[in-house]
Amino acid sequence: MVYLYAKAVHIIFVICWMSGLFYMPRLFIYHTEAKDKSQEAFDVLHKEFSKMEKLLWWVITTPAMYITVFSALVMLCYSPGLLSMGWMHVKLTFVLGMIIYHFTCQKIMFKLSRQESKLTSTNLRLFNEVATVLLFAIVFTVVLKSALNWIFGVLGLLILSIALMMAVKLYKKYRNKKA
Repeated sequence: MVYLYAKAVHIIFVICWMSGLFYMPRLFIYHTEAKDKSQEAFDVLHKEFSKMEKLLWWVITTPAMYITVFSALVMLCYSPGLLSMGWMHVKLTFVLGMIIYHFTCQKIMFKLSRQESKLTSTNLRLFNEVATVLLFAIVFTVVLKSALNWIFGVLGLLILSIALMMAVKLYKKYRNKKA
């Protein structure tokens, strides 16, 4: 029964964590684009975006990550046989990637707050898609579990990644035409 409660908590907090990881880079993009405004407008926007980023990060995203990891560890303690399965190794590799992505977001947040970030809004739009690709990889790995399906999954991820990069580039062209 503990396993099922841990699984429910895990699913709920994965959703919360991913919500934060999806929204945070959007805030980074808006924060970065605020530099194009007048100095007076930027000062106001910088203060507001820094506040929003910190609240989202420390109140939702980071606690959700820790609860997600903790509930996963509880599940693995109650069902250690999962660690002998190949698909779990693949999933945990992608989860490690998500954790690295999480702390990369934190680093960007600190740099934006100190006005030290050199990233452009286009760089951040591309960066924003990393969480999407990792989420797809994790979900497909957990659901499909077999090696043959991993091959199709990897091909699908490559196609998804290319499509997302093309969409970001097309959006940049569209924005440049509007400007």
